[in-house]
Amino acid sequence: MGWRIKVERRLEQPQWLRILSPFILVAMALVIGGLLLWAAGVNPFVAFSRIYRAAFGTPAQWFRGELYPLSDTTVKATPLILAGLGVALAFRMRLWNIGAEGQLFIGAWAATGVALHLLSPETPRWLMLSAMMVAGFLGGAAWAAIPGALRAWLGVNEIITSLMLNYVAVYFNNYFIYGPWALRGFGLSPRFPPNAWLPRLLDYADAVPLFRGLTAHLGIVFGLVGAFIFWLMLRNSKWGYEIRVIGDNPEAARYAGMNLPRNILLVMMLSGGMAGLAGMSELSGVVHLFQEKFSPGYGFTAIIVAWLAKLNPWGVVLVSYLFGGLLVGGDEIQPTGIVQMLNGVILFVVIGGELLLQYRVRLERVAHRETTEAV
Repeated sequence: MGWRIKVERRLEQPQWLRILSPFILVAMALVIGGLLLWAAGVNPFVAFSRIYRAAFGTPAQWFRGELYPLSDTTVKATPLILAGLGVALAFRMRLWNIGAEGQLFIGAWAATGVALHLLSPETPRWLMLSAMMVAGFLGGAAWAAIPGALRAWLGVNEIITSLMLNYVAVYFNNYFIYGPWALRGFGLSPRFPPNAWLPRLLDYADAVPLFRGLTAHLGIVFGLVGAFIFWLMLRNSKWGYEIRVIGDNPEAARYAGMNLPRNILLVMMLSGGMAGLAGMSELSGVVHLFQEKFSPGYGFTAIIVAWLAKLNPWGVVLVSYLFGGLLVGGDEIQPTGIVQMLNGVILFVVIGGELLLQYRVRLERVAHRETTEAV
């Protein structure tokens, strides 16, 4: 007699497990991250407590109207929501868009072109911001159309092409940052005119004193509206039905007469457009100029956000706040790099956990003769 390990696909998953699995996976990631922090000489309980207080505040602060931590977390969560929604939509159709970071950069580049070179500084604010939003969306969509078209008509793996285009986008942007758009040779552009800034809560502090010092901006509204539209589209529209069917069974979708190449291209472009809108939102709402490292990897983190949210639009909003809190709170503790370490641990645990949800591993006893024949 002998033993062998057998991996088999689960025929069905319990409903309670599908609901609770994200919370279980996050808890596992925090436990593993805590052990790594302890090994590095950091008290994990103190570290996580400081991260939470820095990111979300305390009930006493909320009671006093001190919402600065929550406002700062909202600022960090905004681009994650926008990019995460785009990535989640692509993943719904089994399109592995790994290029959200590059699409975010190109969206920021296009929005900068509108703010500094296409429209006059005297342009009305509503028109300037609308044009920047359209440019940011179209920039990201055009960048995502490249791997989308290659996948749709030539069958080229979109993982490789979208990933490599991230680096092309960085160097493309750097040409303008250090070249034609540079401010007196420095590695950044001139500051945007005030009418190219997204409204922030602190802009209305005179009317609402509670808003004093709060930097959350209009981009969060874009994210929440986008989540609602995506949720409605996937749930009730014909195109949302096609996206789900193509993702579940492409051959059945083709047999039913659905146009796969067109849908692949459109979904990739919409996914990239949301990432491009995230780039526009970050520049217009936070940075107010074009520079090299305005994104700490929002596009890559959006992949973890989408996966952990189970590709649910409202889940993306919730998980984005979790990771936004990590970014804000991570600045409060040492050593540096803890946030990146936790992001990596969460990604590892989420992917491993999803495999265990889809498959189960069994230790099977086999006869000695069967074992010999297998060898």
